[in-house]
Amino acid sequence: MVSKQVGQTVSSGFQVGVRRTLPIALEEAWAFITSSKGIAMWLGDVEAIAVEKGRHYQSKEGISGEITTVNPRENIRLTWKKADWDKPSIVQIRTIPSGAKTTISFHQEKLAHAEIRDEMKAHWETVLDRVKASI
Repeated sequence: MVSKQVGQTVSSGFQVGVRRTLPIALEEAWAFITSSKGIAMWLGDVEAIAVEKGRHYQSKEGISGEITTVNPRENIRLTWKKADWDKPSIVQIRTIPSGAKTTISFHQEKLAHAEIRDEMKAHWETVLDRVKASI
């Protein structure tokens, strides 16, 4: 019997998710995540971009992809590929209200192997730390 590693799925490689609950309302969290400052934190240094379905992006850090889903005040899904990756991954950003607080969640799937999963876990934790410090 072959055992799976942490974060390994049967059909989509490796996945990782991180989340933080912040003391802000849903509208404020969504406005920040979709603002130029917020986008720079989770997407990198990109030209001004509207968060809307079908938008392609390329960051100066070498990350590229396409925004595939936008449900305002709920979630954003996009393809996410580093320049040295063979295939893109899928990232979902969610804003989840809880009374006067909001949880911001990053989930990434279709990662090639455990080392990339670990790298992206650290990346998304850093992103959420930066978001928390900016709010």
